[in-house]
Amino acid sequence: MTPAAEFAADWEAGWNSHDLDRIMAHYSPDIVFRSKKAVALVGNGEVRGHDALRAYWQAALDKQPDLHFTVRDVFAGHEMMVITYENHRGVLAPETLYFGADGLVIQAAACHAG
Repeated sequence: MTPAAEFAADWEAGWNSHDLDRIMAHYSPDIVFRSKKAVALVGNGEVRGHDALRAYWQAALDKQPDLHFTVRDVFAGHEMMVITYENHRGVLAPETLYFGADGLVIQAAACHAG
């Protein structure tokens, strides 16, 4: 398994466990995350820092106790990757992740249809 595929498998397992500590372990304390879905929950499409991202994802998990992701494709790049996944509702989404020198995600963006 490639390093990108290993990361994606662990990312998927973390989300499916709903364990925020496990999910957040992939991300730098200075993470910048962008998603239009964040606007509805936290009032902003750009979430900065571990604490803010954790609060956003906690709110998202609370609203969707049946949340489940299945990774469909993994695209590796230079210090970045794109994961495409399907959620529990059958909706496909890509997430782009950029990595720092320490291997943690420093910037990420999720895109959604519509």
